[in-house]
Parts: sequence; C-alpha cells; structure tokens
Amino acid sequence: MVVSTCGVFLLFSTKSPICSVFCAIMLKTPGGKKGNDVVSTRILVVDDHGSLRKSVAEFLRKQDGVEMVEEAANGVEALKQLSEQTFDILVTDIVMPMMDGYMLLEEMKRMQLSPMPKTIVTTALGRDDFVVRAVELGAMYYMVKPFEPEYLMGHIRELVGKSAMPIQHMPAMSTTHVQSLDERLGNLFLTIGIPAHIKGYQFLRQGIKMVIEQPDMINRITKELYPSIAKHFGTSASKVERAIRHAIEVAWNRGRIDTLNSAFGCKVCTPEDKPTNGEFIAMLADKLSLERSA
Repeated sequence: MVVSTCGVFLLFSTKSPICSVFCAIMLKTPGGKKGNDVVSTRILVVDDHGSLRKSVAEFLRKQDGVEMVEEAANGVEALKQLSEQTFDILVTDIVMPMMDGYMLLEEMKRMQLSPMPKTIVTTALGRDDFVVRAVELGAMYYMVKPFEPEYLMGHIRELVGKSAMPIQHMPAMSTTHVQSLDERLGNLFLTIGIPAHIKGYQFLRQGIKMVIEQPDMINRITKELYPSIAKHFGTSASKVERAIRHAIEVAWNRGRIDTLNSAFGCKVCTPEDKPTNGEFIAMLADKLSLERSA
C-alpha cells in the first residue's frame, strides 16, 4: 500500500517471506535527478546491538561504490564521528543508551552539517507515531527490523543515485531476533516517554533488572534497592530516588499514559494517578518477568 502526504511517500508491505514487517518511508524530491556523478559513498551505522551493527557494516563494506563504513554504538559516539568527518548516509537505530536516535537527529539539525547525511532509520519500533516523528526529524526511509541487508543497500543506492549498481549478496541474516531485557526496557521507556539521556533512565533500568532477579527486593526499596543502584553507578541513594521520580514525572508530563496502558493490555494508570517509584518499578518488573517466562 502506498500513501502520499505532504510530499512524503509511505510504503507498507507485509508480503515479504523474509521479514515479518517491512516499512519504508521516502521523502519526495520533486525534479530531482535519477542519477548523479557520485563515485563513492561514506556510511555511518549507529546501533547499540553490537553483532547486528557489525554484520550490517561488514555487508555494506563489500558493496561496489562504498568507500567507507564507520560504526557507532549510540548517538553520542555518532555525533563525535559526524563532527570529525563527512558522511553521505546515516543508518541509525532509535532505542540506544546515552542518546537515542531521535535526539541524534535533533542534534544533527542543530549542528547544521554540510553536507547533511541522508538518514535511514532501522528499528524494531513500527508504531505510526514513531514513524511520523522520524520523518519530521529528517528520516528518508524507516525500516522495521528484521530486514534483509539487500533491502537496506537498495535504499542507499536510491538515495545516492546508484540504483543500477549490482548488490553483492551475503549469507542470510537471522530474522528471528529475540530482544534482550535491556532492549525491551528501552522500547518500553521510549514508548512511554522516558528519554535515554536523563539519569533516571539508567537508574530505572538497573532497578527493574534487579527486581526481576530478586523480586523481594522491591519490599526493601529504601534500604536495599536504592543503595544497590547507587553503588552500581557510584552515586548516592537519595540521588537515585530523585532521578527515578523525575523520570516518572517526565513520562507523565508528556501525556503518554495511554501507550503504557496499551503495552499492558489493560488500564493500569491514569494521568491523575501517578505511581510511586516502587509501584512503577514493580509494575514493569512484573510485566517483563511474565514475558520472560511465557
């Protein structure tokens, strides 16, 4: 199905035998050339999933016309590379520690890079609002994982005007990626509006993981959980408590409570009924524990 709106083409297909869902978005460029004189392409691949990032980067390095492929594990590393050298293409995930993909795209706009890399977003998040936000921040394609690297290379060819060049194939990548606990937590936090750059994000993630491993720790949140998180990050228990409270407040102020209820499949919260730190940690830890045991 193809939809055109405000100069943006959206292509959705679920018929591919290779990937469960494939979603691509291309920014319309009226009157643009179908080809150009670019003879080499410089690509930056940004993804915190190390093995996936390396396999994609290695595949891209084997393609004709690709001059260089660099890697970054998060938005902070990507910005450093973008400030030191120029790239034609940026391939980035959304959910990453320290700085997520949305913040990376926002910072790139503020940096006013010249030339500005053309962006392809690759993520496990396929919701409409995530897609719209990525497009608003400049993404030209939005690909939902898992996908075959040949699809990615095809979009890169189109963006740099090399669609006629042959694509070198590689052994099929696994399409059944089981999300790690960190990835699942990252998706949940992003869904409900907790940004990766605030301290409470890391403290919450660590606290939920601890409660999943030792469920009774939630009953000793002040005496044991906060101090354990503080020790892990080299800070104080009081700072952990305040940062987690701030993270929850950020989520509630962004008004994404409906998305949290949708994630649980029932109404667990209301805008007027903000949970305590302990209630929030216990709620997410219980949900993820059930998912792991399913």
